[in-house]
Amino acid sequence: MNAPRFHTVIAHVARASLVMLCLLASGCHLGPAYRLPAVPTTPSYEEKGPSLWKTAEPKDGAIRGRWWQMFQDPQLNALEERVDAGNQNIAAAIARYDAARAVVRQTRSQYFPTVTTTPALSNSRVAVVPYTVAASGTTYTEYSFPVTASWEPDFWGRVRKNVQVNAYTAQSSAADMENVRLLAHADLASDYFQLRGVEAQKEILDSTLMAWQKYLSLTRGLMKSGLATEEAVAAAESQLKAAQAQDTNLDIARAQYEHAIAVLLGKPPSAVSLPAATKDVHLPQIPIGVPAELLERRPDIATTERAIAAANAQIGVARTAYFPNVLLSATGGIESLSFADWFAWPSRFWSIGPAAMETLLDSGLRRATAAQYRAMYDESVANYRQTALTAFQQVEDNLAALRILSQDLQEQDAAVQSARRYVSQAMARNTAGLDPYLNVLTAQVSLLVYQQTYVGFQTQQKLATVQLIEALGGGWETTKLPSPKQASH
Repeated sequence: MNAPRFHTVIAHVARASLVMLCLLASGCHLGPAYRLPAVPTTPSYEEKGPSLWKTAEPKDGAIRGRWWQMFQDPQLNALEERVDAGNQNIAAAIARYDAARAVVRQTRSQYFPTVTTTPALSNSRVAVVPYTVAASGTTYTEYSFPVTASWEPDFWGRVRKNVQVNAYTAQSSAADMENVRLLAHADLASDYFQLRGVEAQKEILDSTLMAWQKYLSLTRGLMKSGLATEEAVAAAESQLKAAQAQDTNLDIARAQYEHAIAVLLGKPPSAVSLPAATKDVHLPQIPIGVPAELLERRPDIATTERAIAAANAQIGVARTAYFPNVLLSATGGIESLSFADWFAWPSRFWSIGPAAMETLLDSGLRRATAAQYRAMYDESVANYRQTALTAFQQVEDNLAALRILSQDLQEQDAAVQSARRYVSQAMARNTAGLDPYLNVLTAQVSLLVYQQTYVGFQTQQKLATVQLIEALGGGWETTKLPSPKQASH
């Protein structure tokens, strides 16, 4: 083919490519438009009450990112600051997000042509039999350097829709990463407060053990004097042994909570040792807002919402299967039987032109695939609504827990104060010689039991506060979610 003929073909292909590019620019919008599904909400939460929470003002009263600082506990703050860097669940979630972003970049590469080359050098010999041509029995060397370029224009939006699917999936992965981070911080705070609760319980129990030991010694002395029975001594011994067993269980529980904290920090269990608490924890006021705001504050809700967007775009991908695939390809290069002539102009070769492929019969495959993706979309909508409803439930549950615990603490505090007065009265009567010291010990043991119950309620209150913060999203907002463009890079 001569040079003018070559340029004529190139001109025709260029014009055809220009037409195709115009079609591509005009776009072919396939797939349903995305609309956020509605979720049933109420104007406010049902639970009202204690001073441990308040109605949030727009932005001003919102929970901030480092929500654990509201408890004003330096040891807790120091531990929480180590979570992001050491927690392996967070590291895995970050890796999943990075992988999702890489998938977007892989898909975006389909917008552009692919260029390949396969240089080759081969020695060949033509057989004498069955050929009778002059070249029979000849051995020759062939040098070739071909370059192939191919491009599939995105006429029907298949690549564009796939990019959308993967970008929304990357956004979902980013929200999941934030949810994993929230859970790790909340788990650490919960373990920390339970550890401190165990310490407080043990401090009270140590006093209880001393009281029971005195009680047992006194009962044994009374038995020797004939004023107490063996059954009374056995009962005192049983109470002491039970308290000692409980003390051992508290030691085990503290060690386990300490080990759990170490793992959350990405450390071996033996690598973390926490000193005893030095101050009481401040219980903050929690701004709760309204239920509708929760849809924008929970990263797990954002995860399921972005999954809906991805499923919606996937329907559009399925619809592009009804249209033909158009491929523009060109191959050119040089080949020769002589290395000296390899780069000579006559050694060139080329081939260029479009190709199209359309499925004529698939026995319902494409229709079934589209139906599959519509069903997956419906599933993602149901998951989104269920996640939102569960979030509302978690907020209400913890608000109810805080309300009830606030009442329980008031009642238990009154019981503790009454028990203290009873101990004072028993000691006064014993000093006056009106009652035996056994009555004082009995009153002290009762006081310690009431104090243990009070400490248990305090620990539950702290846990419910952490769980409420977690249920409210821990200060996260959908505005912190990377855009599809940001998730694509």
